[in-house]
Amino acid sequence: MNALRKPAQPASAEARVIPMSSVPMHTQIREIIRRRVLDGTYPPHSQMPSESQMMQAFSVSRITIRQAMGDLQKEGLVFKVAGKGSFVAKPKAFQNLSRLQGFGEAMGPSGYETFSQVLSTRQVAASEIVARRLHMAIGEPVYEIQRLRYLNREPISVDQSYFPLALGERLLQEDLATRDIFVILENDLGQHLTHADVQIEAISADTLLARQLRIEEAAPLLRIERLTYADEHPIDFEFLYYRGDAFQYRLRIDRT
Repeated sequence: MNALRKPAQPASAEARVIPMSSVPMHTQIREIIRRRVLDGTYPPHSQMPSESQMMQAFSVSRITIRQAMGDLQKEGLVFKVAGKGSFVAKPKAFQNLSRLQGFGEAMGPSGYETFSQVLSTRQVAASEIVARRLHMAIGEPVYEIQRLRYLNREPISVDQSYFPLALGERLLQEDLATRDIFVILENDLGQHLTHADVQIEAISADTLLARQLRIEEAAPLLRIERLTYADEHPIDFEFLYYRGDAFQYRLRIDRT
């Protein structure tokens, strides 16, 4: 974790709650503080004002402040350090799983800067799992492309992708540093992407992944196994390793 910063200033008089509102006071305070966290008024890792300071600033009781802060802690926007107080957490970027999108496609509309560092491109023999996913024989040649993905100039994931040989050779002629592979596949190579099968699990970073992502060894990672289809044929099998402290997937599930 980055070094904790000096305490943020208490909420100003402009952020007073409305006692007679139908919205509970702790909800009003929670929303005021949430806005301040998200707009950078309270920057990541800065110490939040103390309970006493917020009680005075908002003219409310300690229990009201604790309710508001408890809600924000459940959301992951703030965290407590024993004996020190509450601090602002670093907001996590997220990707919605309701649509099949590349990393840049998903992050760009949210205002994030994304780019990739191509770590390696090579022809390899298909392992058992790669062959099974891509419907080919074990040992058949495939192209492996490894990239380090950056979000706002910070390493966020390592992507290890496998493609049938002919498709991989064509991909190597394209700009893999600034463009999503999904976009290249569709717009440049004429592949009609239809859907993907996704599996997600939690793992610990090994020495290599920790070095690449600039995190501690054994730090939590999200490991995503994704198989993407074009016109019902599997063409792109990937292992994606995302930093658990900086990224999350979200999915809305409806009850029918």
